Formats: sequence, C-alpha cells, structure tokens
Amino acid sequence: MELNDSKTLFNDFPPVTIEQWEEKIRKDLKGADYAKTLIWETPEGFPVKPYYCMEDLEGLEYLKILPGEFPYLRDFKQGGNDWIIRQDIPSDQVEKANKTALDAITCGARAIGFNSREIVTHPQMQALLAGIDLEQIAVHFFRSRSYPLTTALFLYEINRRGIDPKLVTGSINFDPISYLLMHGDFYVSQASNLEEAKYLVKNLQKNIPKFNVININGYRFQDAGSTLVQELAFALASGNEYLAGLSEIGLSSDSVASRISFTFAVGSSYFLEIAKLRAARLLWAKIVDQYQPDKKESCRMNIHCITARWNKTIFDPYVNMLRTTTEGMSGAIGNTNSLSILPFDIPYETPEPIAERIARNQQLIFKEEAYLDKVVDPAAGSYFIENMTDSLALHAWNLFKEVEAHGGMIESTKQGFVQESIASSRRQKEKEFSQRKLLLLGTNQYPNLTDQMLAKITTDISGEYKGPSTYERMLPFRAAEPFEKLRLATEQYIASGNKAPTVFLFTMGTLSMLRARAGFASNFFGCAGYRIIDNPGFGSIDQGVKAALESNPDIVVICSSDDEYQKIVPDITSKLKDQRPTLYVVVAGYPEKIVEELQLSGVDDFIHVKSNLLEVLISCQHRLGIQ
Repeated sequence: MELNDSKTLFNDFPPVTIEQWEEKIRKDLKGADYAKTLIWETPEGFPVKPYYCMEDLEGLEYLKILPGEFPYLRDFKQGGNDWIIRQDIPSDQVEKANKTALDAITCGARAIGFNSREIVTHPQMQALLAGIDLEQIAVHFFRSRSYPLTTALFLYEINRRGIDPKLVTGSINFDPISYLLMHGDFYVSQASNLEEAKYLVKNLQKNIPKFNVININGYRFQDAGSTLVQELAFALASGNEYLAGLSEIGLSSDSVASRISFTFAVGSSYFLEIAKLRAARLLWAKIVDQYQPDKKESCRMNIHCITARWNKTIFDPYVNMLRTTTEGMSGAIGNTNSLSILPFDIPYETPEPIAERIARNQQLIFKEEAYLDKVVDPAAGSYFIENMTDSLALHAWNLFKEVEAHGGMIESTKQGFVQESIASSRRQKEKEFSQRKLLLLGTNQYPNLTDQMLAKITTDISGEYKGPSTYERMLPFRAAEPFEKLRLATEQYIASGNKAPTVFLFTMGTLSMLRARAGFASNFFGCAGYRIIDNPGFGSIDQGVKAALESNPDIVVICSSDDEYQKIVPDITSKLKDQRPTLYVVVAGYPEKIVEELQLSGVDDFIHVKSNLLEVLISCQHRLGIQ
C-alpha cells in the first residue's frame, strides 16, 4: 500500500454487528443454551456477558470526561498514572519501626504507615521519625490511643525541625464507624467521636493542611466477606455520615470532604476491582456535590488500596504473591493514589524482611518494567470495564440509598443491617469454598502435602476482637481458615505421637479413569493433610486388598470407572471389612444408579465434584478422633 493511498487498514476489517456475533456464537454452541452456557452472574447480582461492544456503552454520559474533570471518574492525575508506594509497619516498638521504615524508604517506599499506639511522648515521636524526610515521605498513623495526642506530637516534631507544614502529607486513621463495626461499640460515645472529628479537622486544616483526618476503612467490609457492591456502598455511606454530621455542627463541606480519604481492598476479581475504584470516584463526587461545596475539587476522592486479606492462606503461602500481584495491578490500573501490597506471610506471622521486600518490589516492577504508571486511566475505553463500572455504580448507589433509608450508616449498624448483609455474603462464599465452586490453590485444591505450618504460626489467625459489645460485630473472614484448622489439627495429631492419617488409593480397571479419580482423591484428602498412598493400578482384587491391609490405612478410596464399580466394589469392600470391620471405605465418583447397592455392600461414602469438601473432611476428622 502506498503512503498516499486513500485506502486505510480499517477497510480490510469491516465492523461486525451484534447480530453477526450472536449468530456465530449460536452456531458454535451447537444448540446449547446461550444464557446458561456463557453468561455468568457476579456475587453482586448482575450478569456478565462473554463479550462487549460499542453498543454496550450507549447512554454512559461520563465517557467523554477527561482526567481531572468532574466527576473525577478518571481521577485527577496529569501526565501519567503514578501512585505512591506505601508500606505499613505493624510493630509498635519505636526503634524497630524506625529501622524498618528507613529500610523501606531506601528500597522504594514513598509513604510509611506507623502503629503509634504506644507513642505518648515527644521523644518517642522524634525517635520514630528519625532520619525520615517529612517533606518527601508521606506519614500515616494507622493506629493510636489518642489521635489528638498523636497529631500534636507530630506537629511539634515538624515545628522542631523547622519544616513548612504545608509541605507535609499523610493521614491519621480516624474512623469511629469502623471501630463501631469491629468492636460492637463506640470508643467513648457517638457524640464525643463527632466532637473529636471536628477538633481534628479544624486543627489539622489550620496546621497541616495536606494531612487527611478521616479515613474510611472500606477494606474491612471486603475482609469480612462483603461483595464489592457492599464494600463500595457501605464505604460511601460512612463518608456521607461524616459529611452530614460535621456539616450539621458547623464545618463546611469543603473542609470536611477534603480531609477524608478512603482505603479499599483489592481482591481477586481482577477487572471488577478496577471498575470498583472508578465507580467509587464517580459516586463520591455525586455525594459531595449535593453538599454544594465552594470548590469542585472538594468532590475528588483520595483512594488508598490494600491487597485483600480474606483470600490469603497459611498453607502454600508463596501463592499469596501471585494473588497480590494481580490485586496490586487492579489497584494501579484503577488509578489508586497510593497502594500497599501485603507481604505473603502476613496471615501467620509478623512479616519477615524478605517478604516486605518482595511486596515493595512488586510495585517497583509495575512501574519500572510494566509501565503501569505511564498512561492516565489505562482502563478507559474498555467496553467490558466501562460497562462493569456502570453496573457497580448502579448497584452500589441502590444499596447506598437503602442504607440512608435506614437512617444512615450508624443507625444501620446499630440495627444490624450492615452486619447481616455482609454475613449473608460471607455465608455464601463459605458454602462455595466448601464445595470448591470457588478455589484457593494450595488450600482447597492442589494442596502441597509437604507443607508443615503449625510451628510457623506466631499471630492470631482469626483476627477477631474479643470481649463484650453493645451491638453486633462485623466478624473478620478468611476463606481458608476452616480448611487450615483441619490441616493444623492433623499436624498437631501427628506431633502428639499418633500415626499420620493414611489414605490408600485402591486403583483398578480402566487406566484413564483410575488415574483421574486417584488424582481427585489425592487432592480431596490432601486438603486435610492426610498421607496418600497412590498405586499404579492392581491386576486383581486380591492383590489390591492384600496391599491395602498391609499399608494399615485409615481410609481406602476405590478408584475406577462407574461401569466397573458394580462388579468390583462389593467384592473389595467385603474382603477389606472382613479383616477390618471399622475401615472407612470410600468410592471416588457417584455412580447414581448403583449408589444404594454399593452402600448396602459396605461403602461408607462417595466423593465427587458436588461433595461438600469441608463437611466430608470434618466427618473424617471426627471418625479418626482428631480434635
């Protein structure tokens, strides 16, 4: 093609209509139901199609809005998509926290989160911040006994150094609603919390104008088992509660909104998490705008993202790095303003330096090798993500209005509406993980049988707050925990001097079927940490029975094809139980037509893709006497 040829490349690729796509899909499905086969529903309750096109974006008014323009769906960054790498330091030991912070800054962190709970004097604050350039590094205090005291000590240190307070950035994690949800009560009282918030907003606006006061801990909703819609709606309702309450006692909407930041979790729903952050900015701007701020910039949402905890595991913990990689990418592509990637070992111990280093380096790779910081709003224009942004915004807005109809976020919490909504979502997730409709590699699928984790656990894996409460608590949720408790109980059982629970795979018959079912059974019982004895396939029943009895197993799993089970299972079961009447005999699969017949022959159970993995393994633990 010559350069001056008026013909363009797109002439060779004419547009394809929806009708043409649908016709091709129906042809390829060969009569299968299109909706049941290719359309799936999110936990949030809206359908996701197998493909999207330009027609799916009709009516979306915000598509032509540029970055920096109201309603700030595309954020307010200019010239790129850079974000701040943040590391939170859980230790409340001053010298250790300071050393960790300096190492983190040297290795790429540009924001540090401190646990300042034990900081009650200026010398302690001075030691905590020693060597940190407060004009270049954002400082966040995510835990404190008294935020007025913490901020006073921080301001004293700023003035002692002669730093211009206008150059200092960071935040405090003041969020009484989050405290109410987690502890089931107010720290002091609802009224005193509001007065404290007013004092902090006025004081910091005057003295450290770029320091945020109120942080909406939206990530706690997802880490309690919420859907993304619930996380989004309840976080927005919390922000609105603070806006309304502080406006009523004399603060301007500009002064309040500009002091609020949001912390969202980024979980495993890669594209939906990107869309969630975009929807959050859109809806927050809509909420703040109703308070008629003097500056449109007050409608901007400042977002910090943290990788979710609910899907992290103790066993096969290196898989956590794969999880946090995609989660961190969701945060970056979704235009977060700052990002914390949790170390892979955080579910079971205070993170080791190598784990913290890997977490930082993941973000450095995003920037220096993947160039995710080079393009403003890299998700813009994606038919799928734009459509999901609109769907999440619509469903979250409806739930937000439902919260408001209950009297706002605090009243909804007192009534238990928020907690029960999230608990319902959590129960559904627990069911799906138990049935392996949702997977956690290394935990409820493909367990690493060499993992021994009992001795490595040094932190409370439940994370639940204890003690009395006035209102119902929002309970923390980690999907792997029920499976981990089973496996840890097995480890403890063996460590106490007992024989390792052993599963013998009685493989016989058609090679392809016995191998497939042996693999299934190994994965199934491996999730409880049992020892698996696999076999290549026996030539006769007597040979297999002899090998099984010599191995002294606790469970025998017969692995063959459905067609062969009727012939071999009664004989195998009879000969095994003649020698070991209490032996637990299981069939891999569910040959529906002969299930009753096999049960009458002595089969105790069947394991198959529809089995509730957790229930079966709990039953096995009880049978084996493992507490």
